[in-house]
Amino acid sequence: MRLSVIIPVKDEAGNIASLVAELETACAPLAPFEVIYVDDGSTDGTAEALRAAQAGRPWLRVLAHDRTAGKAAGIRSGIAVARAPVCALMDGDGQNDPAFLAPLLEAIEAGGARVGLAQGQRVGRKDGRLKSLQSRIANGVRVRILKDATRDTGCGYKLVRRDVYGTLPFFDGQHRFMPALVAREGFGVVHRDVVDRPRFTGTSKYGLFDRLWVGLLDLAGVWWLIRRKRVTPRVTDVTGA
Repeated sequence: MRLSVIIPVKDEAGNIASLVAELETACAPLAPFEVIYVDDGSTDGTAEALRAAQAGRPWLRVLAHDRTAGKAAGIRSGIAVARAPVCALMDGDGQNDPAFLAPLLEAIEAGGARVGLAQGQRVGRKDGRLKSLQSRIANGVRVRILKDATRDTGCGYKLVRRDVYGTLPFFDGQHRFMPALVAREGFGVVHRDVVDRPRFTGTSKYGLFDRLWVGLLDLAGVWWLIRRKRVTPRVTDVTGA
């Protein structure tokens, strides 16, 4: 297995069929691969749409949360069962174009074992002026405080090594700080531009004020984690030496 694609979704029934069809085409040259959808407590028919999409696609796996737990929890559930050494994280609304999976995978593989993350950075944002302004301000503050050298951590497109993800502290909202957390563990981060698209259907689950204060608290917490980091020793098995 070369690549596991993890897609957490909540109430995205109208976006399943189109995105799965695009993934089928984009991932064919990357075989062997798998796509793991994590249904995070949807109530709109997402489960039925996923069952229909699975027909004739043995590479498409579906996990279901018994209640809504959030995007970070969906990512963790998907990576926990992933079989490839590299996991691609994507949003399920169609804004992340699967055509960029190949260049992101090439970037992380070319970097070798010391590169833990390939982070997408959106160009041609389709979120509207208010959200784009919010994102620029948040990213500017984050870069100044965490010094993670990443223009757009809010981009859902990330490719992370599964073993590196296992070293990261877990918390709700973890995905927004993944470049800083990966660097904290001593691994490199590479960046690639990805073209942003409008949603296929539906509306965003997130607003300006419902995550503003939580984001500030998370930022303070990640800053604390980085400050408290100590040298991680390299372990060698010397049994019988």
